[in-house]
Amino acid sequence: MNVITKHPIDNLGYNFIDPKYIPEGKDEYYLRNQQNNNGIDYRRLSGSEIEILIRNGNTSDDWAKIFVSKEFDPALVKNSKFHGLVRIGKLEPYYLEFHNLRMPVGIYNSHIISCDFGHNVCIDNATYLSHYIIGNEVMISNVNELATTDYAKFGNGISKEGEKEATRVWIEVRNENGGRRIAPFNRMLPGDAYLWSNNPEDTELQKRFLELTHKEYDQKRGYYGTIGDRCVIKDCDIIKDVQIGTDAYLKGANKLKNLTINSDADRTSQIGEGCEMVNGIIGFGCRIFYGVKAVRFVMAAHSQLKYGARLINSYLGNNSTISCCEVLNTLIFPNHEQHHNNSFLCASLVMGQSNIAAGATIGSNHNSRGADGEIVAGRGFWPGLCVSLKHNSKFASFIILAKGDYPVELNIPIPFCLISNDAANDKLILMPGYWFLYNMYALERNAWKFEDRDQRTEKIQRIEFDYLAPDTVNEMFTAIEILSALKIDEYGNAEIVGIENSVRKSEVTKVAQALELFKELISYYGTTQLLKHWKSNSFTSFEEFKKSIPVKISRNEWKNIGGQLIPSSDVSKLKTKIKDHKINTWSEVHEFYSQAGNDYDRNKLIHAYTSLCEIENITSRQFTPEYFVQLLKRAVATKTWMSKGIYESRAKDYTNPFRKMVYESNEEMEAVIGKIEDNHFIQDQFKELENFKKTVKGLVRKFGKVEA
Repeated sequence: MNVITKHPIDNLGYNFIDPKYIPEGKDEYYLRNQQNNNGIDYRRLSGSEIEILIRNGNTSDDWAKIFVSKEFDPALVKNSKFHGLVRIGKLEPYYLEFHNLRMPVGIYNSHIISCDFGHNVCIDNATYLSHYIIGNEVMISNVNELATTDYAKFGNGISKEGEKEATRVWIEVRNENGGRRIAPFNRMLPGDAYLWSNNPEDTELQKRFLELTHKEYDQKRGYYGTIGDRCVIKDCDIIKDVQIGTDAYLKGANKLKNLTINSDADRTSQIGEGCEMVNGIIGFGCRIFYGVKAVRFVMAAHSQLKYGARLINSYLGNNSTISCCEVLNTLIFPNHEQHHNNSFLCASLVMGQSNIAAGATIGSNHNSRGADGEIVAGRGFWPGLCVSLKHNSKFASFIILAKGDYPVELNIPIPFCLISNDAANDKLILMPGYWFLYNMYALERNAWKFEDRDQRTEKIQRIEFDYLAPDTVNEMFTAIEILSALKIDEYGNAEIVGIENSVRKSEVTKVAQALELFKELISYYGTTQLLKHWKSNSFTSFEEFKKSIPVKISRNEWKNIGGQLIPSSDVSKLKTKIKDHKINTWSEVHEFYSQAGNDYDRNKLIHAYTSLCEIENITSRQFTPEYFVQLLKRAVATKTWMSKGIYESRAKDYTNPFRKMVYESNEEMEAVIGKIEDNHFIQDQFKELENFKKTVKGLVRKFGKVEA
């Protein structure tokens, strides 16, 4: 039975906060007055103004509770009902226009309960507008319910005075059983979500994370919803307990409940037709359109949901787009793409720079008696068309999976692999180094694209976009160890065990080629980082240059913390400081990210130098000017074949007869896809190669050696 209670009509608009939650000496408006900082000097209505308002079809339970600014024009308020304390800024005889929506300034045909308005608002047909603080030049048209409750949390995973713990909103990322759940908070970064979800066994750390979240807010009841300056809200059904920044645009949404929508003049957020979003945080500059459903979620800044996408119990990283498909219980790092109606992603950790193709079902079923499986995918994860993966599976960085149904769990520790399920011969096939051998264009272009499209204005976390970085280099060392132990047959292939949960044979192809490739790439990574260090400083001699590079005994481990690469030892120190109460706010955690970003170049340099010495099997003493010259020459050779590979992998699209057959002439093909000679990305790569050669040649001359 629905419990419907009766109250005196005179109470409508009052007693927003239960008296037992109001501090001594305060009234029910004390938090509202703290929130309203628009600086407007409100005054009481004059008798003549009240007469005009009544004549215009307006009513109020108490005209003495209506306050207005000096420039208030009562003729611009018509056919509206007011209850409780209402404060209205100046109303002037203008109309405001936004995207062909033209509305006269004023309040018309609306039901207003205990709200504050800034200057020159346009409110028309707001059927139920309750307990909101509304900014200047806000346009609201045809909204059925726009209201705030006294216990509003605006999407944050906190509880209010008198509430039971069960009311807290959790996001159950990475695992459907809730064992990795996190409590969302406004401006939660991908690194925060990862650290919280990745340490469920550390009960003290989990407790501290929740304490940090509660410190961001308080448990007081009675905060009003806010709508920032220049927001436009039209044709929406229900907006309840939603905090909205400035310049947001909401049109045709079905239901928005318990949300924070971050938006400002430079990073406007938009929510469009048919969207239903409950219990979430929406970052700056987000775009959400056309029938999206999102429940218990965080969207980081500049991410998008479109065309009926489902995002449930998930965190979506910055600069990511999900269209049409369904994503459940997943933590996604920045730069993720998933565009197709029939793809599905469930109970996964996807570490960014990823793309999920049509028909892919990632985490398509469970292999235990409970819904407790997980998939962990390193950055650069690209499952192809109709790929089906099972829990639990784990993938190194830059794995591409060929179309197919992978019948059992996988554990792929070798990066840059093409994985294929050879159903005809009943075996799994790995091709290490596939990207470098056959698709350099995509590998290099994606690294450029992700950095070029990084729209973040607050780059608190320094995201690594390069495919050669501490994480992938460490994985290549692991791959070298694994591949070196294999017995290679006459065709250059080898059997491998332990990479899938099956007794069938698995095969690695091009083993010797992959070994040499990984060794060459590690050397190239180390050399280019040293060259970058030389160019960034005004060294007068090789000795000065060498002394500036700290020497480490061994190569260190790194963690991908929300797309930011940080030495594992530093991450451990961070967690210890949090548990020891030396870090007490999320802002301080974010300061750690910023400092780690500042330290990244130096830490990466140390890692690169240590990796170089290890792969070259030399000591620091053996790193001489002569040896460096040889490394530089080899780096030129490496970059040359990489640049050539970029061109050739793209040129295939112009020479493949099955691609050309849809065109009647080369001229038609070039009109459709452009000339390869006009490809700016390829041209830039060749220019970069020439500059690289010149830099190396100049440095070799500086050492007094023959020209490279």
